[in-house]
Amino acid sequence: MKKKKIYRKLLIIAILAYAIFTIISQQKVLDQYTKNSKELAVKIEEKKAYKEELIAEKENVDSKEFIEEMAREKLDMYYPNEKIYIDKGM
Repeated sequence: MKKKKIYRKLLIIAILAYAIFTIISQQKVLDQYTKNSKELAVKIEEKKAYKEELIAEKENVDSKEFIEEMAREKLDMYYPNEKIYIDKGM
């Protein structure tokens, strides 16, 4: 009889220890998922802002100012009577 009570108590202790271990390990996993979720939410917001910038730039592509700026920066094109000074000291 006493052996059965001891085994029962040991079984209950083992089950409780397993339950506590499982809860703790699941909490760590949940914390990691929460952290990842927050990081992904920040990345999503950054991508949305970048998308808005691209949309604004897309709307501006046909403007004369944008075309002139791209011709100057990317193609090194200038007006015929325009003088360009390059500072090589930097």
